[in-house]
Amino acid sequence: MLERLQEIKERYDEISHLLADPDLPKDRERYTQLTKEHAGLEEYMGPYKRLMELEEEISAHDAMRDDPDPEMRELVRDELERLRAEKAELEQAIRALFIPKDPNDDKDVILEIRAGTGGEEAALFAADLFRMYARYAESQGWKVEILSQNDTGKGGLKEIIAGISGRRVYAKLKYESGVHRVQRVPVTEASGRIHTSAVTVAILPEAQEVDIDIDPKDLRIDTYRSSGSGGQHVNKTESAIRITHIPTGLVVTCQDEKSQHKNKAKAMTVLRARLYQKAQEDQHNEIAQERRLQVGTGDRSERIRTYNFPQGRITDHRINLTLHKLSAVLEGDLDEIVEALATESQAQALKQTGT
Repeated sequence: MLERLQEIKERYDEISHLLADPDLPKDRERYTQLTKEHAGLEEYMGPYKRLMELEEEISAHDAMRDDPDPEMRELVRDELERLRAEKAELEQAIRALFIPKDPNDDKDVILEIRAGTGGEEAALFAADLFRMYARYAESQGWKVEILSQNDTGKGGLKEIIAGISGRRVYAKLKYESGVHRVQRVPVTEASGRIHTSAVTVAILPEAQEVDIDIDPKDLRIDTYRSSGSGGQHVNKTESAIRITHIPTGLVVTCQDEKSQHKNKAKAMTVLRARLYQKAQEDQHNEIAQERRLQVGTGDRSERIRTYNFPQGRITDHRINLTLHKLSAVLEGDLDEIVEALATESQAQALKQTGT
């Protein structure tokens, strides 16, 4: 690890020297490349400097361990213990820096929630989950925009698709993909029996045009009249959009806006995210199966969490985490779960890198 840090330090110093050249900005491409690399290496410099300081301090105190004064020897032992503990903690933090960065962590996301088994009860829970994520997004200062939704008319959601934008959205939500199971007594259940229902959640990193190149020839775009509430407008105007990506068969619809142009833009955002996700999954399946972390593959068919209402309990099955704070979680208090999943992911990544 120390050798890698020293190599990084040498490269950082080399780039710092190059960036000091007043003529470098004339070559915009190289200047941009070096500036970006310099910024990426900068996060190692503070920990590296402190590690070197700790090495010197530990060495200096080691030389004082045999001091003839008993009080001084005791002070030295205490200080050595503190310094070595700080060093161990710093080394762990440095190892985490060597974990390959997920290029999607800073991306915005497309959130897709769909009711699964359980009929209306599943649809009601889908609405609960969307509210949970919306509340969590609010606590993070993120923006939520509904792109498409299909409700049941009884307060439930058959499906809802939303865009969530802000700082490091994907980094915090990426482990939410999968099957969320709910155990509770439905409001429609007269006998008071507990039912089990399921809802699927998918978190897709939002892709830009530079990430996914879509050939217009591969698209079939249909317009139709919007359905559902909305007054006379939806009955008279063909503003709803259905886009079919012919090579993959992916279909995206959007009818929330009165403007056909806005519906098309939203539908393309969702399509681009789905194609990006599919491309990533195909690549992982072919060349990086071992990179799938044990906290979950992101497969939406994997049961990841159970929400047990009678016991007020929520359990994440991937990391065996159980919390007795179901009400708080459904109000958007997801921090403890998000942090536990990120910590486990980091631990697994450290094992894989062997750092």
